Amino acid sequence: MPKVMVVDDDFDDRYSVKQGLEYLYPGYKVLCVDSGKQCVNLLKDETPDIILLDVAMPEMSGWAVFDLLKTNESWKDIPMIFLTTQADNIAKGTCDSRGQDYIEKPFGIKDMKRRIDKVLIDNKESYENKQEDKTR
Repeated sequence: MPKVMVVDDDFDDRYSVKQGLEYLYPGYKVLCVDSGKQCVNLLKDETPDIILLDVAMPEMSGWAVFDLLKTNESWKDIPMIFLTTQADNIAKGTCDSRGQDYIEKPFGIKDMKRRIDKVLIDNKESYENKQEDKTR
């Protein structure tokens, strides 16, 4: 089952995701950090299958975390879903063009799980296609 990292400065959001996913879907392992810096530090020891990344965080925004991770060879292929309270078209477009998906806060845990599963399946298929291309 998937290992999910939640990067969000809001304790209640981290707690809700962790409790909701691990309770409703016992195979899920949810790692929680409250900043981009903690995310990077944890990635040195743990590699999640997917990262749920809050856009609006102090010190290092979700955009800055995303950019940093994409420049690192070890982390650049980890799929990311943005978590945002911004529902305007500019924010949605930016989330769509940079991450694999975005989820507006407040969110439902069943919808979140469905989106995580979709991104993980799409990412696996993309990885397998790249491997086939390399063997040709």
